[in-house]
Amino acid sequence: MAQAMSGPAPYIYVCTRTRVRKAKLLPPEEYARMLNMSIHEITRFIEETEYKKEIDELGTSFSGIDLIETALSWNLAKEYQNILDITPGTLKVFIKAYLRHWDIQNILTLLRGKMQGLRPGKIKEVLIPAGSLDRVFLDRLLMEETPERVAETLKGTDLYHIVNREISRAVEAGTFSHMENELYKEFYAGLLDIARAGLKGGSQFLSFIQLDIDITNIRNLFRLRADQFVENIRSMMIPGGSFSVDELQQMYVIKDQNEFIETLQKRMTVKPVQEALEAMKGARSGHEIDVGLTRSQLEQMERMSKINPFSVHPILVYLERKRYEVVNLRAIARGKESNLSADRIRACLVI
Repeated sequence: MAQAMSGPAPYIYVCTRTRVRKAKLLPPEEYARMLNMSIHEITRFIEETEYKKEIDELGTSFSGIDLIETALSWNLAKEYQNILDITPGTLKVFIKAYLRHWDIQNILTLLRGKMQGLRPGKIKEVLIPAGSLDRVFLDRLLMEETPERVAETLKGTDLYHIVNREISRAVEAGTFSHMENELYKEFYAGLLDIARAGLKGGSQFLSFIQLDIDITNIRNLFRLRADQFVENIRSMMIPGGSFSVDELQQMYVIKDQNEFIETLQKRMTVKPVQEALEAMKGARSGHEIDVGLTRSQLEQMERMSKINPFSVHPILVYLERKRYEVVNLRAIARGKESNLSADRIRACLVI
């Protein structure tokens, strides 16, 4: 339907459709209700929402937390594919390119799962086949017995050259953090190239990508400062955002935490991010910082979508809001499974 239109009509159509979908996402008060439910009650609750089809289809094969995990993964991948199907022209180019971050997440999940000796079924529950690597290909990778074999099976994909280059080092070190960093640096470099290629709507896509890079770098600065000190973090930063890599290095070495935050605030002119940083002064856990930064990014994305209502922004807002609905539902289900308190679970929610 959308593809047959001409002029601005396809953009109006897909942005309107995504706004309708966004309106169906769970409101904050529903999460509050779920905090008082058991796993069984949560499953029944989810079955009455947009996840009904997946819960019904998978109910004969899974139960409890496994049913919730798998149903959420299937629904998210299906919804992303539906959005791609109705997205026209250059908007599809941008969305398809951005969704490739799921390829990276899936491959890293697979590699870590294989390293830990997890059974394929357990790994599959949390894979989201929303990028260029479909469910059939991911199933092939699941059947490989070692991280090295997973890496070899990636031959012919965009990720192969980095995964193949880094796999020995990662297995020997017992961590995939360096590989992850290299994969995301290449991913964002590719997105910046697409945004600057002269395509219609590229400037709006560029503003989103630069915000994403900024939040990623700021999040990593906080994490690195909380861990054992590393003298030079330039290779761990993603180029292309508001800060140069040298500026990020200079801020990283500021010893006083409040001074570090105030320096970030002066350079990061996005109001929601400034406000989130202000709330981080004093003792805060790494998870609270992560959630605060994510909330500020989503708030800024909402502002961008209101300024550009018929652009890539409303689509990206919906994709990210949908993603964090799944994150929230998983956090609640896993928290209940682990007998965490309602307050502990609530602190993990992005709402």
